[in-house]
Amino acid sequence: MKRRTQVIIVLLALVVLAGCYVYPYPYPPPPGPVYYGPYTYERSWNAALDAMDDAGVRTVSADRNTGVITGVRNGVEATITVRTQADGRVRVEFGSRGPSGQDPELSNRLYQAYERRMGR
Repeated sequence: MKRRTQVIIVLLALVVLAGCYVYPYPYPPPPGPVYYGPYTYERSWNAALDAMDDAGVRTVSADRNTGVITGVRNGVEATITVRTQADGRVRVEFGSRGPSGQDPELSNRLYQAYERRMGR
């Protein structure tokens, strides 16, 4: 009886462990409007500029030296920041702000447009 209980416990443990998912390395980017990637600054910068147009945002300023792109769409200000990190990866951040309830998904649309431009 004791042996049978041990076998059942081992089988249950194997079933539980089989249900665990291990992400491949390198880990996928976090969901949401931030991307860390191994791409060049130039490619990321150009994709970010094009993403503004794709999302219908009129670009107001684009300073490659600081990595900041700003634009406006229907009174909502959008910002994309492109930076190279110490380890060589490029970090791209998306943000928007405006009147409450006016175009709350703009940052997400910018992120999706950027992803398309990067071929993902």
